[in-house]
Amino acid sequence: MDRKIIVLTEGKSNPRDAKTGTSLIRYRTSEVIAVLDKNLVGKTSQEVFDVGGSIPFVAEVSKLNGANTLLIGVAPEGGRLPDSWRKHIKEALELGMEIVSGLHDFLNEDPEFKALSEKYHARIYDVRKNDEKDVAHREGINDTCLRIHTVGQDCSVGKMVTSIEINDGLVKKEMDSVFVATGQTGIMIAGDGCPIDCVVSDFVNGAAEKLVLKNQDHDIIVVEGQGSLGHPSYSAVTLGLLHGISPHGMILCYEARRENTKLYFDVPLQPLEKIKEAVELLGSFMSPCKVIGFSVNTQYLNEEDSKEEISNIEKQFGLPACDVIRNGPTKLIEAVLDFRNELLENGKLKSKKLTEVN
Repeated sequence: MDRKIIVLTEGKSNPRDAKTGTSLIRYRTSEVIAVLDKNLVGKTSQEVFDVGGSIPFVAEVSKLNGANTLLIGVAPEGGRLPDSWRKHIKEALELGMEIVSGLHDFLNEDPEFKALSEKYHARIYDVRKNDEKDVAHREGINDTCLRIHTVGQDCSVGKMVTSIEINDGLVKKEMDSVFVATGQTGIMIAGDGCPIDCVVSDFVNGAAEKLVLKNQDHDIIVVEGQGSLGHPSYSAVTLGLLHGISPHGMILCYEARRENTKLYFDVPLQPLEKIKEAVELLGSFMSPCKVIGFSVNTQYLNEEDSKEEISNIEKQFGLPACDVIRNGPTKLIEAVLDFRNELLENGKLKSKKLTEVN
């Protein structure tokens, strides 16, 4: 089915709250035909999210002919469904539309939605629903695939966007690379992956390891990170993902000038030096790994301040840094390729072609 999507962001139509919707519009622009928010009718996606061009806002699902998918474009705190959105979901189901949701509240388990889905033969896809029940075994991981993993100083700093931008750039250079999604938004964009933050804790490492095993036929995998080791709520999933992926190299992502932890305004962020030290130490428990570059989210800085921030980080750590949206991901792509060549030269990574010959 060719998707013709209405993205539901009502009451939360800004780039920070509607991170899922904004990212989908950025990377699947051709599939999105409208954004649903009655408060912004007359506006375009470009005006509100700075992506999406002339994609319009509408007040109701029924106001737009041809749509076949309603996608929940916001991930509220705790992943709960706002009561005010129920009417839009019911209307879409009654029109036979597919519902795509990344919420922790599974819409398939809602009696009213389930009944409507069955009555109107409308599919509900709960992206976070999974049946992962395998622990990690540390078996079968090959030595021909470079594993790159994005990690963060905090939540919502650009780990997914950085992963996609790096992978897309590698593919444009004709490298055999793949983006591996670990969150609901990434899965919606890529069409595959594992919602790692909704996996039972015992099985997080195993679920992450399975993503490696599934994709390691590629020369490079770029695995989306989740949360942060310094976050009071989400550090557990970050560590499980780090150990399950067992990356060779990491890109450390942060938002310039952010001082406090997301959702905890009285909890200062851990310094970048400590985060870098922590991810390298804990990641190396599984296999040697290191940070090879910084992705700097400078969305709240002007051009001059952005350049200064990036320059300072490069001088402080001696590593390449860039804002992948503002500057493009070239520096980080080159860092990945240089790192791969380094590992190939010292024998810590093997060439797939040579392995196939032998």
